[in-house]
Amino acid sequence: MIAALKPYPVYKDSSSVPWLGKVPKHWCLLPNRTLFAEVKERDHPDEQMLSVTITQGVIRQRALLENSSKKDSSKQDKSAYKLVCPGDIAFNKMRAWQGAVGVSNFFGIVSPAYIVVRLRADNNPRYFHYLFRTPGFMTEAERWSYGITSDMWSLRPEHFKMIYSCLPTCPEQAAIVRFLDHIDRRIRRYISAKQKMVKLLDEQKQAIIHHALTRGLDPNVRLKPSGVEWLGDVPSHWVIKPLKHWARLNALTLTEGTDPDSEFRYIDIGTVSAGRLVHEPIHMRFRNAPSRARRVLHKGDTIVSTVRTYLKAVWYVEEEADDLIASTGFAVLSPRREVEPAYLGNVLQSKNLIDRVTANSTGIAYPAIPETVLGRFPVALPPTREEQRELVRYIEIESAPINKAGQHAQNEIALLRELRTRLISDVVTGKVDVREVAARLSDEAEEPEPFDEATVLSDTVEETEEGEEMEE
Repeated sequence: MIAALKPYPVYKDSSSVPWLGKVPKHWCLLPNRTLFAEVKERDHPDEQMLSVTITQGVIRQRALLENSSKKDSSKQDKSAYKLVCPGDIAFNKMRAWQGAVGVSNFFGIVSPAYIVVRLRADNNPRYFHYLFRTPGFMTEAERWSYGITSDMWSLRPEHFKMIYSCLPTCPEQAAIVRFLDHIDRRIRRYISAKQKMVKLLDEQKQAIIHHALTRGLDPNVRLKPSGVEWLGDVPSHWVIKPLKHWARLNALTLTEGTDPDSEFRYIDIGTVSAGRLVHEPIHMRFRNAPSRARRVLHKGDTIVSTVRTYLKAVWYVEEEADDLIASTGFAVLSPRREVEPAYLGNVLQSKNLIDRVTANSTGIAYPAIPETVLGRFPVALPPTREEQRELVRYIEIESAPINKAGQHAQNEIALLRELRTRLISDVVTGKVDVREVAARLSDEAEEPEPFDEATVLSDTVEETEEGEEMEE
């Protein structure tokens, strides 16, 4: 189907709108102020809450909460929240450049920090849903956004109105939406199947780690009560001490005196999932970095999220690197001399310990755990580094085929997402003509959106970020 797509017969230059490139000759190029009107209707506190996510656009907040451990962080008094009607487009002005924009299929309300716009004429809002979520538009939104650092960039409504968009004819908009909805459903199914496989593989790996970290390699080893309910019995010769005895917490941090032109790779909470990076670290200079970019990382360190702990973000640093900086939302644990770094990394990535972190976190909207509490967690370790290394080797050998299969599945997911992004961008900007293909597609019932909790939670736009409510 995709291979059958061909370009339009004639194009025109849109050099005045670089982010769109060449577009079909009969398409219009118009500023958003002629296409959209801003909507500021309020005083509908009983309407359902909606959320704007980077992965899915506008969704019901309860659907997000039902499928995750995230809590409702909206204000109790919702009289100032903005009404959103079906067909309206909503975006968070501080995250539009990251893709937090979309059309709503529902009546509901959103935070006052969000912008709501409505089409002036009888165009297809779902076409613009796809257009405004392309990398090209995100780059353009970033160009028009204002702020000192990236975590403060804001696309204000007056600047959104100045951005130019391409406008196919209404029949073409309908064909584009029909085609993209069809393709998107299929790619989501493939991704969902791969994600289920990754989850099963992760569970297998956790079983291997759990057995090694609680029983060792000798099946006949004598056990002793740990005195800790969630640890249970452990080998009798193992040593049980608080985590802070086995690792230093936040040993190195950047200071305000750091060279402003120094470059590093930054790891934020949304970059990390349970045991792996879900996005590549961001390259930046210290002068442009958010104030939370302070934790210095080295090979052998393990980072554990101490804020928004429902994300269960933990990662062991295996690479030799002197340019990795983590957010202060992480605790950095550097193993002491008597501890094998990879062994400590396995302990901190184990489901047992991650569950303890979430269980001991406080707060509803932003659950967090004090580093002092984390440091007091009892941890059982073999007394010698040699025995620790043997257990690490065992985990590595037993997990190798699981890791390989998991990485292969993750690579396939990444390629599918890349294909979807590129295809959507080419279709909505007229690089390929989908009218004939769309006309041959059969009607399909819309399916519920599958939730990938790790991804959705990592890029869900929070309703009450500091300062946003006060900008209006």
